[in-house]
Amino acid sequence: MSSIRISDEVREAVAAGRPVLALESTIFTHGLPRPRNLQVATESEAQLRASGVTPATIGVVAGELVVGLSSAEIELLSNDDSVVKASIRDLPIAAAKQLNAGTTVAATAYAAHAAGIKVFSTGGLGGVHQGAAQTFDESADLGALATLPIVVVSAGVKSILDIGLTLERLETLNVPVVGWKTTDYPGFYITDSGFDIEYSVDSTDEIASIAASRDELGLASTVLVANPIPAEKQLSPEKLEQVLVSAHAAAADANIVGHDTTPFLLDYIQRATGGESLEVNIDVYRNNVALGAEIARSISAR
Repeated sequence: MSSIRISDEVREAVAAGRPVLALESTIFTHGLPRPRNLQVATESEAQLRASGVTPATIGVVAGELVVGLSSAEIELLSNDDSVVKASIRDLPIAAAKQLNAGTTVAATAYAAHAAGIKVFSTGGLGGVHQGAAQTFDESADLGALATLPIVVVSAGVKSILDIGLTLERLETLNVPVVGWKTTDYPGFYITDSGFDIEYSVDSTDEIASIAASRDELGLASTVLVANPIPAEKQLSPEKLEQVLVSAHAAAADANIVGHDTTPFLLDYIQRATGGESLEVNIDVYRNNVALGAEIARSISAR
């Protein structure tokens, strides 16, 4: 890939120091069913513009990595049956084969940083998978976040993962993790995963200060902001625990491995909860986009 195409809107906002928030595309290419996927993508951009923040939705169109997809490009990726899922390692292959792709957390963070964008909101991060001691199955998101000095807002890591081991890996990789007004690490669908983190932050100005201190120290890692879904909107923790056991068993029975694991498990959970997990997923994302917008404004105001 010879270059990254940055939309005029995003390029001008970055150059002027106005707040910009990066958004991934896998949530609407692989994470949500049609037509909700396109609705959520367009609503998120409208939500940001209404709050004075420029949205920079990132994806791959005909092999070209794009920062600031147009409405037509978002619609194209949302409805493409052949769209692939691209992490950083897949970008040159997608370029050579001129593929359409949704970008993962890793690829989105890479493109955002390359475009000068300082904040990125996603739903849940990838991490260490269950059984990784035998399979070595670990998301490329973790390694990427260790080398990209931006701020990423998520509701923790996806509930299907080994959350304890993921937090251990983040510590090993020197990735700072702070909880938004909590030291209870969230579990994506649920407010509290049962794991604790050391630090909480109470204002977006404090997050901006942490990012600035990171830069002054010459450190290269992402600042991860763990933003729990409000308790009244979470999936029942008891229900989630039951569904996760059966979901992992179903994946093992179907011999689902590697990058196919996450979409299989999330789809299983959605069906097993009668669509309730889908609504929680969307609430998680909206909540993270709202917080990401506030952080982008605080960083822009420094």
